[in-house]
Amino acid sequence: KSAGMQEVFDLVKRVSQATANVMINGESGTGKEQVARAIHQNGPRAQKAFVAINCTAIPESLMESELFGHAKGSFTGAHQRKKGLFEEAEGGTLFLDEIGDMDMALQAKLLRVIQERKIRAVGDTVDRNIDVRIIAATHKDIKAAIKNGGFREDLYYRLSVIPIVIPPLRHRREDIPLLAETFLKRFSAANGSR
Repeated sequence: KSAGMQEVFDLVKRVSQATANVMINGESGTGKEQVARAIHQNGPRAQKAFVAINCTAIPESLMESELFGHAKGSFTGAHQRKKGLFEEAEGGTLFLDEIGDMDMALQAKLLRVIQERKIRAVGDTVDRNIDVRIIAATHKDIKAAIKNGGFREDLYYRLSVIPIVIPPLRHRREDIPLLAETFLKRFSAANGSR
């Protein structure tokens, strides 16, 4: 009900039809992934995959393979070719949650993918064309990270073509009763209680 969230909902409706990359900024628990899903589900890519990855949940050493895939034999244990998340999201949306925690070397590779619209699996010699909309999210102050050398400015501008800021709940107290009721219904139904 809050004015801040009504602005977010309005922006989601407008950007869902666009093809530009989106950067969602908001504190933990503000619903960044729900906003990303709403953009995907209300746009022309809705019938294709929505693939989400939390950039902090996967060790840096595996993140490149997770995003771009790997060729058979590219490293110990790579017994077959593995599709990366970009390929899984082909035609759809790739949601990169907590992008602010991504390693600088991987940021450079991601920038190249965005610019060229091609990926190369780890250990492969062939580039593959991709058609994926990227929605990134973070709770960090990316502009401060850029100043401190922790995030690439050129990548930020490629990802943040359309920025969306989700206000924290403390700035929209009128939403608390509605959220409390929603969660109460959800957990009551899940636990078979009233």
